[in-house]
Amino acid sequence: MEVTFDGNKIIVAHINGHDIITDQPVQAGGSNTAPTPFELFLASIGTCAGIYIKSFCDQRNIDTEKIKIIQKSEYDRETGLPTNIKIDIQLPEDFPDKYINAVVSAADLCKVKKTISSPPVFEVFASKVE
Repeated sequence: MEVTFDGNKIIVAHINGHDIITDQPVQAGGSNTAPTPFELFLASIGTCAGIYIKSFCDQRNIDTEKIKIIQKSEYDRETGLPTNIKIDIQLPEDFPDKYINAVVSAADLCKVKKTISSPPVFEVFASKVE
């Protein structure tokens, strides 16, 4: 992945042929043209759980059109960091009861959630290039 600075507060991650654009809100000096990096981080949790739910349902020919994931976070007032992230998988009335616990277990397999639960070591350094 390569990250570039593309003017004002726009930062772009270039990964596997995709450009992931981030910006900051107007009150933080940005133009609010894209999500903030932290919003993308939070979105990665819900979308990761979503792909596991989608795969589970696809394997059983269960329609996912009416399934929603509502994600909410609670924050520490001093640090601004999340202290609790709730993932509510909202299932339609006709969703098979026998799969409710299994769909929760599928969402729990999310690689993003697992990475947060067992964080990697970060190495941040600078190097000069010619």
